[in-house]
Amino acid sequence: MGRTSIYNGMPAKELGSEGWHKPWSGGNGGSCVEAMRLGDGRVALRQSADPDGPALIYTHHEFVTFIQGAKGGEADFLVA
Repeated sequence: MGRTSIYNGMPAKELGSEGWHKPWSGGNGGSCVEAMRLGDGRVALRQSADPDGPALIYTHHEFVTFIQGAKGGEADFLVA
């Protein structure tokens, strides 16, 4: 992972194949979001159906804020 600069939208394959987890998988035909915690505390997300596609990179604070907001119902409008 240290061989290249990590940036938002980079090809996920450049982050390697180890360390990705599927915390949100379930009954959707294998299409799910995969997450990886990076060495500096940032979080990378990718689409499991396109593991070589772009990775979205979030700071620890951004991701914590997102998770807390989702738990608090702030993103319910996306699924209603």
